[in-house]
Amino acid sequence: MNIIINNSSMEPIYEQIIRQIKGQIMDGRLKEQSALPSIRSLANHLKISALTVKKAYDNLEADGFILTVHGKGSFVAPGNRNLFEEEQRKEVERKLEEAAITGRSCGMTDDELKEALCLILEEI
Repeated sequence: MNIIINNSSMEPIYEQIIRQIKGQIMDGRLKEQSALPSIRSLANHLKISALTVKKAYDNLEADGFILTVHGKGSFVAPGNRNLFEEEQRKEVERKLEEAAITGRSCGMTDDELKEALCLILEEI
């Protein structure tokens, strides 16, 4: 498992870990039931606090992406692809809502916002 920490990022380190582990699960680098590094070994490898890694693992477990078995370690949970896809959809909706609010605040109509989105979609 390859995790890269950007210390100059405004994104908290534990969130960087979460995002990268979720990404590796989605692109197939981390398979269902694959063992994750122990909290201590990942913390040592990344040269960060074990509490930071624990917070990331706890969040991943709460979101259903990993399972932790006491005394055995943490593993990629089965069937988490749908969870991640739903999470990505929610993020897209949040960003679209933010864009719509910004557009309305500068006087754009709903039709202008829709047209702008259509133009963007045509370009990508």
